[in-house]
Amino acid sequence: MNATLKITRIGNSAGVILPKEVLAHLNAEVGETLSVVVTPRGIELSLAEPDFEAQMAAAREVMARRKRALRELAK
Repeated sequence: MNATLKITRIGNSAGVILPKEVLAHLNAEVGETLSVVVTPRGIELSLAEPDFEAQMAAAREVMARRKRALRELAK
């Protein structure tokens, strides 16, 4: 699939409208959250994992508690 998208102004921000074919390819629906990842080839869009933020919060807590150990391991 090859699609050209136009950037439009949305308030003080900008956005693109995803055609229904792109949403179908992503297996996404209106109102769902997408994850954006920068890759060497460009930007990758995918459905966001529902528990990603909870996982990141747990990881940040462990990193904060084990800061010295992680610093030693990084040497």
